[in-house]
Amino acid sequence: MKQVLQSVKNGQMNLTDVPAPQVGKGEVLVATKASLISAGTEKMLIDFAKKSLLSKAQERPDLVQKVLDKMQRDGLSATLSSVFSKLEEPLPLGYSAAGEILAVGENLKGQFQVGERVAMAGAGFANHAEVNSVPKNLVAKIPENVPDNHASFATLVSIAMQGVRNAKVTLGDRVMVMGLGLVGQLTVQLLKAAGCKVFAVDFDAERIKLAEETGADMVHALSAGNTESLVKSFTESNGFDSVIICAATDSNDPIEQAIQFARDKANIVMTGKVGSNIPYADFMKKELNFIISRSYGPGRYDKEYEERGKDYPIGFVRWCERENLKEALHLMSTGALNIEQLISHSFPIEEAKDAYALVLSKDIPSMGVVLEYKSPFEERLKSRMNLRPTEIVTGKVGLSFIGAGSFARGVLLPALKGADEVDLTGIVSKGGVSARLAGDKFGFNYVAGNENEIINDASTHAVAIATQHNTHANLVGQALQAGKHVFVEKPLGMTFEELDMVEREYRNSNKVLMVGFNRRYSPYAMAINDHFERILTPRQVMIRVNAGKLESDNWQNDPKTGGGRLVGEACHFIDLALYLAGSVPTEVYATAGEGQDVYNIVIRFENGSTATLLYTSEGDSSFSKELVEVYAGGSVAVIDNFRKASIISNGKRRKIRVKNGFLGGSQDKGHNNELAEFVGAVSGNNQLDVEGMFKTSRLTLLASQSMVEGKPLKVNF
Repeated sequence: MKQVLQSVKNGQMNLTDVPAPQVGKGEVLVATKASLISAGTEKMLIDFAKKSLLSKAQERPDLVQKVLDKMQRDGLSATLSSVFSKLEEPLPLGYSAAGEILAVGENLKGQFQVGERVAMAGAGFANHAEVNSVPKNLVAKIPENVPDNHASFATLVSIAMQGVRNAKVTLGDRVMVMGLGLVGQLTVQLLKAAGCKVFAVDFDAERIKLAEETGADMVHALSAGNTESLVKSFTESNGFDSVIICAATDSNDPIEQAIQFARDKANIVMTGKVGSNIPYADFMKKELNFIISRSYGPGRYDKEYEERGKDYPIGFVRWCERENLKEALHLMSTGALNIEQLISHSFPIEEAKDAYALVLSKDIPSMGVVLEYKSPFEERLKSRMNLRPTEIVTGKVGLSFIGAGSFARGVLLPALKGADEVDLTGIVSKGGVSARLAGDKFGFNYVAGNENEIINDASTHAVAIATQHNTHANLVGQALQAGKHVFVEKPLGMTFEELDMVEREYRNSNKVLMVGFNRRYSPYAMAINDHFERILTPRQVMIRVNAGKLESDNWQNDPKTGGGRLVGEACHFIDLALYLAGSVPTEVYATAGEGQDVYNIVIRFENGSTATLLYTSEGDSSFSKELVEVYAGGSVAVIDNFRKASIISNGKRRKIRVKNGFLGGSQDKGHNNELAEFVGAVSGNNQLDVEGMFKTSRLTLLASQSMVEGKPLKVNF
């Protein structure tokens, strides 16, 4: 299918062929019929992307600080790799569209039907793409008498509607609307529908004329002067009850003018984006209310609402995102909104570049620019795209990837660079965009939007799984059943039942299985383990992880999706502890401390060794993330963030030298060695410690159970 993508690196916009997305749980799959280019928001994104790296940095100092912290912690090489990988990611454009439902996801049967027309909202969901998979709270059914091109405006109407709701207008209120782009024009019409008297201002004569034609009681060109006397006459010398700012400018003038023309205790609402240096004295003297409107309404930026389908109680939140969308369509159906006059141009999706050139042009005026989609639905739904001829290469491992996120593209795939025994066969991602990016960059034979393309592919001998945690066990089981060797990122499973299922499939498969516990394959860890294998006394292992906080809505925090950081990430260090202790675990005791993710895990081993793991989110993120110490037989070994390590014995310090990048001090967490071991095992050249991987996985879940029960638990596996 075709989709409009923009390069974050240089701002270039392309119409790209990508695999069609899958319908997800709680989502509907929609064949797009019309999508609206939002001139303000999308132009702002394009302008930002076209800026130099220095200009981007000046505009986002918060991101610069994160980069500097990472550089201090992980080294220049790892930081540059991460930054450039992020810049390579294309940005899907579009967030307001309409189309026809092609498939209904799990849990939505009866709520939506195939063939129904719906309006779609949301950046990353309602894209300028021939097919979109959209969560239920971001779609609304279109009334029969509303055409698709009108319905594609529903998200923009919702934005304007939320601004009007924030203004708390009542019948007869005098309201000024500043800025008459699309959102401003829609705001004028909504205010008239609410029984307000509207004074609309802009600098552009064509926009002013359009606002007058669609219902504004008075219009005025700010460049013409005499604004103060007109306001005085329109408001009977009282000032405006509300001022809604829909303009887009860096200037502070709109704020200052709004203060000047508002009455005492009036509401000033910013729906657009302008300079917001508020003059304290002027604002205080009138005791004004200033509100920055939250886009489409309550639910926006809340992943629980938008992505996971959790709704708000109607008694507490009447007009959430979805309800605003529904009301926008209702107002269109009743004729309260005149959408047709706002459509200045229409283009077929195949001419998207011309449409954007028009929107960005300073010479040709435009208002609502609509993209239309007319290709047959069956042509759009192809989930596989061949990038080069696919054939079974004799003597090579046909390796395919399920998951093409930043970790797969930034860590795993670069680690396979130069692996001559590997043929990168297929790569799949849910939305198809990241798969296409990785497919082009790393030379895969094909890209797909459905994992079945890989599971059932005869040219795929081995599968690497790098998806969200809750999908791992099921995908591993399917791949093993299909006769594939499997590499899966941690965790292997999120419950004991999942681990039991995977183990049964593994025992029945006669295939290679590897979990991405990479730290034990770091040359630093391997050198230390070699040293202590010559010492027969018990070892004391101490691991400190200064993990840093995650955003509260990060998917890893979701118990159903990510399993939390103990199961999802601390498993790495439990595995490293087992490796360095060199014995079988007999008991585990885990406690939780104060903070988002604070765990203290103590493991006892059969040979008398112990391991203590402190995992915390409460430290400074610029400080070293991982510190490993091992004590035994008069020796001490230390690994500092996998950038440097040393062994101290008999009063002498021996540094462990590692060739790991083009600059000294770059990290080596073992990914290259890990994948080399996997490929070697698939080729029959070596064997993996699969039993150890199952032990780590079960011990991690047992540690989680110990934390809940508040007592040490015996290890019986």
